[in-house]
Amino acid sequence: MLNRTGLRAAIPAVILGALLVGCSAATTTDGPGSDVPYVDPASAQAARAEAEKTATPSPAATPVIEVGPDPTKKVRDAFAGLQATYQDGCAPGGANCAYFLGRVNEELGGLDKAMKADRKGPGHFKEPIAWIATLRTALDGDLTTPNLEKHRSELIGTRDRVNAWMQDYPEDYR
Repeated sequence: MLNRTGLRAAIPAVILGALLVGCSAATTTDGPGSDVPYVDPASAQAARAEAEKTATPSPAATPVIEVGPDPTKKVRDAFAGLQATYQDGCAPGGANCAYFLGRVNEELGGLDKAMKADRKGPGHFKEPIAWIATLRTALDGDLTTPNLEKHRSELIGTRDRVNAWMQDYPEDYR
């Protein structure tokens, strides 16, 4: 006679065995079950091949055309970089001057590029582009610290003129 612990262990095993025997003995002539219609494997394969021929490519196979950032946003972001130079400064010959003047020059260059690429066209930004071009002529490609310090007033003056112009045209950077 089985004790209670043995009986508890034997019951799940007996139930599992009965289920396995019941499942393996099931046979149908209609396929997997009477509610699922039988499909001939050869015709299923032909249908899949036909569907693959006429199917549209998956999104992963379709080339994606990336649209770059809004040019107005580029002008706005470049202008914000230029305005950030107002948080910094330097005294002539100071330790921070090389960094500060180089940054003002770099921010003006980025804004110039963004204005020329803007959908309004460079004619809309005629004055700031001209002021930056005049500065480029004065710097003559020499971005060394002594030359930037020599043209300190032109760098800061151009920044200030561009800033004042942009403040009068808020739609260009908001």
